[in-house]
Amino acid sequence: MTRVSEIAGHWLGLCRKPPAVHALQTGIGIPPESTYEGLPDGGGGGSGTIRRGIGAAISGMRTLNRNRQLLWFTLLVGLVLAGNTLGQAALFYIGHIMQQDIIVSYVLDFLLEFATLFCLVFLVAGLVLSIPSKKEGSALFFVELAGAKKYLKALFLWSVILALAGMLLFRIWSYFPVCHVSSCSWLNFFGPSIFPGILNQFPFNLTMDPNIFTEVPGYGGRSLLLWIYPMGFMWALIDSTINLLLFILTPFVVPLIVLEQKTFREAVVGSFARMKKTWAEVAACAVFLGVIVSGVFLTYLLIQAAHGYNDPWMAWPPGMISSHPTEAWIVLGLLYYLVVFIVAFVVATVGGIAALDLYTSATIRENGK
Repeated sequence: MTRVSEIAGHWLGLCRKPPAVHALQTGIGIPPESTYEGLPDGGGGGSGTIRRGIGAAISGMRTLNRNRQLLWFTLLVGLVLAGNTLGQAALFYIGHIMQQDIIVSYVLDFLLEFATLFCLVFLVAGLVLSIPSKKEGSALFFVELAGAKKYLKALFLWSVILALAGMLLFRIWSYFPVCHVSSCSWLNFFGPSIFPGILNQFPFNLTMDPNIFTEVPGYGGRSLLLWIYPMGFMWALIDSTINLLLFILTPFVVPLIVLEQKTFREAVVGSFARMKKTWAEVAACAVFLGVIVSGVFLTYLLIQAAHGYNDPWMAWPPGMISSHPTEAWIVLGLLYYLVVFIVAFVVATVGGIAALDLYTSATIRENGK
């Protein structure tokens, strides 16, 4: 069995394979409010660079506040990732009832990831085209989304590359060692065990079922919906994490395709060239937005502190919970989920707008030389 199979077998009693990747393309022709006054050369660091990165994020928030139509992008991205979750659950179920050849399994994984990424890349192209070039302009998201069809070939190729890159990164990440020594247990935060470790706790495990990851759905009266949550959800979450990294590393490919009509190859080369000049701004913007999402996500610790029981396997004897969360606590957990998802998807939209602001900054800097 592969390393991924070992991890899945340990936590789920099942096996599945890698996720894939999205394109972190966002950008605009001319940002509604330029956060870059007096742009210095390079993006190598310094307080001015950090301010420009954070300023791009704040500018993106203002743009989204003025152009509420862009929230359709937020909603559609959420629906795409929900579809990915259902697809992951279906692949889990198929893999459980059938003895699949490893090649077939990889092909199915790739098709799901490609479909997810193509939808996301296409939505990003619509976002890039719909952001107004003037401060008083209004966004016409669906009109511009339809106009993105002109760039289908390049967007298709980019989605293929992202899917392959995402699956490769997942394979590398899945071999991250699991440390069982307390002195280095913090390393597990960066490894595959972090997701089942968190999802086994309240409020993610709403019923405090100690066997949520160890028993097969559909057996012994267990609901088949467990294929979707936590199984499919966990793998979709892993996908999204890797895809987010790819978005951050390649923020200017889609803007170059749809705004400058570059070929696929020219857009990739141009994105990396501009990334060299703006990497510090991109990093500052990503960290700033990441802190916002992390702050909201970590409020689950407050819920845990108020609830008392956190992890069913921390009880004694392990797995023997004498009482389960009441309906009020379950409702609170569901509200927490709703808030986290809304914040995450809205921040993703802001990140797309901010990336376009950074793209414009790099373009002005490049043309000024």
